[in-house]
Amino acid sequence: MSDTTLNTVRRLRPKKLSDYIGQSNVIQNLKMFISAVKKRGNPTEHILFYGPSGTGKTTLSNIVANELGSEIKITSGAVIERAGDIAAILTSMNDKDVLFIDEIHRLPKNVEEVLYPVMEEFALDIIIGKGPSARTVRLSVPHITIIGATTRLAMLSTPLRERFGLLLRLDYYSEKELLNIIKRSSVLLKFKISDEAALSIAKRSRGTPRIAIRILNRVRDVRDMSGDSNIDVKMLENLFSMMELDGLGLSNIDRKYLNVLGKKYKNNPLGVETIASSLSEDKKTIEEFIEPYLLQIGFIKKTTRGRVLTDEALNHIGVKASKIKEKQEKLI
Repeated sequence: MSDTTLNTVRRLRPKKLSDYIGQSNVIQNLKMFISAVKKRGNPTEHILFYGPSGTGKTTLSNIVANELGSEIKITSGAVIERAGDIAAILTSMNDKDVLFIDEIHRLPKNVEEVLYPVMEEFALDIIIGKGPSARTVRLSVPHITIIGATTRLAMLSTPLRERFGLLLRLDYYSEKELLNIIKRSSVLLKFKISDEAALSIAKRSRGTPRIAIRILNRVRDVRDMSGDSNIDVKMLENLFSMMELDGLGLSNIDRKYLNVLGKKYKNNPLGVETIASSLSEDKKTIEEFIEPYLLQIGFIKKTTRGRVLTDEALNHIGVKASKIKEKQEKLI
């Protein structure tokens, strides 16, 4: 992501809970948490956000820090390699600050164990020396709130997961919520967009605000290049064609996936390895990038024999489900 895009995303992110659109249950829980922290004076619990990528985990972490009037330190489980790395971060923080750890499931085991006393007792255990002469020194650390974010809750160890007082799942957004996000963002980007055009973007955003903002940025690029201040459906149709997005937000690789199952292999059950080979993609791309949305909209089913398309998916790629079933029955 370029610096310009990053700056745009930061500018569009809401700063307060009252400005946040969607995730009503999560917002309600956070309001209660923030009120309790303000009343007590110090945090006693930590927060874990989990759910699909692009649904607002980083944004909500920044909002929590802003609502508490605190500084936020942002890091990632992928970049923390040693216990000393987390110690350096903690010793530079103050009471009520927020430490946000993205991709927390990628923390090394030795760093995880250092976090346990920090989360429970606000204490940091440091080992000085080696071998028989080694000793543990316990240092006090500021009373901070640790916020973890992950797309893979099951990959967190049970001891780490259970030390979070609030486990909040962020889900995909409805079209109405995305419509409101798009309209709010267009105002901040200082251009007008019709309700019909905004809804057209929302339908292609795969339930994810990050994708909606990405499309909106491309809309702004087209507007700036053409000099046309009116964002209408006709302009968007040309843009969607250029971006290879269909009416459901499916990209070219998504449609290739559907065509491999539905047309090439006549919707016979296929294993993920076979699909990956047919698409010249790796298995992780199939499982983590392509399939989640297709599962969400009910286009594929995972069976014991492999992946198959639903009737809705077959209709979407122009294959009559009844004809496929007739061919399958003849082979039996």
